[in-house]
Amino acid sequence: MTTPSPPRLAVRGLEVAFGGLTALDGVDFDVHPGETVALIGPNGAGKTTVFNAVCGLVKPRKGTVRIDGRPAPAKTTRLLAAGVARTLQGLGLFDRLTVLDNVRVPLVALRDPDADAKARSTIEDLGLTGLAHRPAGALPYPDRKRTALARALATGPALLLLDEPAGGLGPGDIEDLAEVLDGLRCAILLVEHHVDFVMATADRIVVLDFGRVIAAGTPDEVRNDPAVEAAYLGVEAAV
Repeated sequence: MTTPSPPRLAVRGLEVAFGGLTALDGVDFDVHPGETVALIGPNGAGKTTVFNAVCGLVKPRKGTVRIDGRPAPAKTTRLLAAGVARTLQGLGLFDRLTVLDNVRVPLVALRDPDADAKARSTIEDLGLTGLAHRPAGALPYPDRKRTALARALATGPALLLLDEPAGGLGPGDIEDLAEVLDGLRCAILLVEHHVDFVMATADRIVVLDFGRVIAAGTPDEVRNDPAVEAAYLGVEAAV
């Protein structure tokens, strides 16, 4: 009998508190290989705190975060070595560096001897070849977003954490982003406020409310959940 492989990401009983404020309260979910899971909820629901707990930037009061069955490492280089990459809501690009050099950063951190070739290949995949030698800070916002995504993809992650990748993009750029994500083979954990994008992209959705999971399931299951519709989707769709 074949032993099933562990989830790419397994979060169990996650509790995080900041002073007297409980940011996460018993959060459980999995992300399996090749699956896209979206975290949704209003501001303050705990979505980014989940990301920070996965990346070791905050220490849980209780609970575990495991990647491929092993405890998640806390240091950035160890996360990269474990096959985890993340984009930031604020992009986090080095504005004075070129697009190429920004994308090379994680590869250099891993001392990858093929850093230049892998960075160029990723830039080509994201349609940024013509901008490779432009300073990232001089680019229009959609190209800066693509550069941040290229930097995350350059290491060939097994688990990709995307923090509001569609934020600030127009309809055409969002369609392009959805096409890119659809072609990826890695597991994806996605935080996003753009509900139509989430519904079209995610295999499963986890809904947070004040740090707790109030619903989880396929897009259709979540869409048809009366509590979710009342608390989130109607509000978000109207924004």
